[in-house]
Amino acid sequence: MPTSVTEYTDDTTTEPTEYPDETDETNPNQLGYIPYYYNENLTEAEKNGQQTWYFWTGGNEKFFRDQAKSTDGEVDFFSLVDARPADDSLPHNPHLQRNNRFKAIGMINDPTCEAATEPDEYGLWIDKCKDPHSAGIMGARKFPNPNFNPATWDVAQYYQKGSQIEPPYRIGISCGICHIAFDPLKPPADPEKPLWENLVSALGNQYLKEGALFGANIPDNDFRKQVLNTQQPGTSDTSRIATDHINNPNAINPIFNLADRPRVEEVMNDGTTRAVPHILKDGADSVGVALASLRVYVNIGMCSDYWLTLHDPLLGRTAQKPFDIEKAKAECEYWPKTEARMADAEAFLKTLIPMHLKDAPGGEAYLTKDATVLERGKIVFADTCATCHSSKKPPAEIIADPEQTKQWYRDSVLSSDFLDRNFLSDDKRYPVTLIGTNASRALATNATEGHVWAQFSSKTYKELPSPGTLTLENPFNKDKPINFEVPDGGTGYYRTPSLISMWAIAPYFHNNSLGTYNGDPSVEGRMAAFQDGVEKLLWSEKRDGLKSIKRTGEETKLQLRKLTVSVPKGTPINLLANLDPRNTPRILQRKLESDLGGKIAGSLVPLVPKKVLVHTLLKSNQSPDFIEDRGHAFAADLSDEDKLALIEFLKTL
Repeated sequence: MPTSVTEYTDDTTTEPTEYPDETDETNPNQLGYIPYYYNENLTEAEKNGQQTWYFWTGGNEKFFRDQAKSTDGEVDFFSLVDARPADDSLPHNPHLQRNNRFKAIGMINDPTCEAATEPDEYGLWIDKCKDPHSAGIMGARKFPNPNFNPATWDVAQYYQKGSQIEPPYRIGISCGICHIAFDPLKPPADPEKPLWENLVSALGNQYLKEGALFGANIPDNDFRKQVLNTQQPGTSDTSRIATDHINNPNAINPIFNLADRPRVEEVMNDGTTRAVPHILKDGADSVGVALASLRVYVNIGMCSDYWLTLHDPLLGRTAQKPFDIEKAKAECEYWPKTEARMADAEAFLKTLIPMHLKDAPGGEAYLTKDATVLERGKIVFADTCATCHSSKKPPAEIIADPEQTKQWYRDSVLSSDFLDRNFLSDDKRYPVTLIGTNASRALATNATEGHVWAQFSSKTYKELPSPGTLTLENPFNKDKPINFEVPDGGTGYYRTPSLISMWAIAPYFHNNSLGTYNGDPSVEGRMAAFQDGVEKLLWSEKRDGLKSIKRTGEETKLQLRKLTVSVPKGTPINLLANLDPRNTPRILQRKLESDLGGKIAGSLVPLVPKKVLVHTLLKSNQSPDFIEDRGHAFAADLSDEDKLALIEFLKTL
C-alpha cells in the first residue's frame, strides 16, 4: 500500500501527496515527490517522463555499492549523505554537512528534506525527507540494501574497514544529480536552502564538483586525487568508469528546444540511413535519442553485472569489449524497464524552453537600450556566427551564392522570430584542427570500433577520417612544439554547441575552462561570469593560456603497475593522466633500467623533470594538449566595436 505523507511545506504551498512503495503496481510511474505546480501543465506522458528524469536510477544503486567495495571506500556515495556533525566524527567519513554541500561540492539539497537532528537507528545522520527514497540531495536516491545484516552492523567499523561491511542502504543516482540546477530566473536566497521554485530540470548543474564525488576518501598525496581536484566545476568525465585513459571532463549540457534540434543523416550499423541528432560533445551518440539515453543509464551503472565484464572500471588495465544491445535486452532486468520510459522522458525534455535574461530579476538592467548597438550585434552574429550557431538555414537554392546566403542570414537574425524554436546550433561535427579548442574530449575512444560504446555510434562516425595533425604547445620546451597526428575512425571532431541562454551558463567551451568560475547562482553572479567568459571568447589575449594548464598542487605518488613514481608539485596533470597503463609502464621501466643500469621495480622513481623521461611520456601521451582555454578564434578579426555589439546580442539569447 502507498505510504501516506500528510503535509509538505516549502514556504509556497501546502499539499497532500502519496508515495507508492516498492511493490505498488497501481502507479508505477510515480517514483518521488514533485510539487503539483511543477507539472500542472504537463500531459500524463510528460509527467511520467519528468518522474524518470528526476528519480529513475535504472538499478545503479547496486553498481555504486559494488564500487564502494571494490575501491575500499574511495568511491562511496553513501558516506557523502551521512552528514554527521563534527563532534560525532568518524575516521574516513567526509563529515559533509547539509549546510555546506553546495559550497563544498556543488550539490543541491532536496527542498523536501531537512537536516537530521540526531542519528537514526543505525547511527547515521541522513536527512529527514518526506520522500522516503530521497537521500537529501537532488538526484540521489536511497534504497534498502538486501545484503544488510543488522546483527553485524557497526557504523564506525563501516568507515574503518573500507566499506566492506554492508550498510543499511544503497545510494543510486538519476539524471537529475547532474542536470537539475538552480533556476537563473528564480535564484535561491540561500543556495544551501533552496525552495522547489528555485530549481529547474535540465540547465545542467554548473556548480557540481564531480571530482569530490569520486575522490572524497582518496588522500591528497595520491596523484589520482590531484586529477580529481583539478576537474572543472560543472563538468562530468563521462569516460572515467569505462575509461579511455584521457582526462576529459566536459560541461554538463543544458537542454532546451529539443524538438527543434537538427537531425543529420547517418549510416547506421545495420546499413540503413537515419536522420539523428549528434549527442555528446563529439557527436558519438549518433543512433537516435532513445538509444543514446539508454547508453547514459548504462554508463551510470545500469546493467552493471554485464557492463563490468566488458572493461576494467576506472583502471582500464584490460582491453574493452563492445556492449551488446541485444544481449542487454535479453539478460538485463533494467534494460526493458528503462527502455519503456524513454519515450515519455523525451516528451518531457521537449517541454523545456529557453530562459531569457529579460525575465530574470534585475535582468533588464544588463541589456542595452540602444537599438542601433543591438542591431549591429545581430548583423555581426549573422556574418560571423550564424552559419554554425543557428538551426534555421537558408534554402538550398541560394547556398551556392555567398552574397545571397550572407543576406539571408542577416535578414533571418534581424527578424523578430529568429530565436523562436531555434536550437542555435547546426549540430554538425567539425574537425578539432579547425575549431582549435583543447582536443582531449574530441580524442575520446569509447565509441570507436571495437570499444565499449561501438554499437551506440553510427557507422558514419566510426568511418570518419583523421582531421589531420595538431601543432600543440610544449609546456616543457616552447621551442619544440608537439606535432600530434589525430587518429581516424571517429576521433578528432566536436559538434556545434547550442548558445541558448548562454548568459546563464558560463564558463564556456566543452570543458568549462573559458572564463572565471565564481560559484554564484545569483543573476549578478551569472552575469559576472558571462562577462568574463564572453570577453575571453572574443579577445583571445585575455585568456589564461599557459596558466590554464592543470598542475599538481603538491608532491604526489602514482602507481603504474610495478612502478611507484614520485610526481613533483607543479607537474602538468595530463602528462600522466593521459597515459594508457597497459603500455606506458613497460616503456618507462625499460627506459629507466637502461639509463640506471639495473632493475628498478619496487623502488620510488622520480619521473620529472628528467628530460628524457618527459620526452618518453609525451610520446606515449594519448592527448598531449595541455592548454585548456585555447581555440575558437573566429572573432579575431572583428573590431572592438563589433565585439561589444555582439556581446549585447548574445545576452538576449
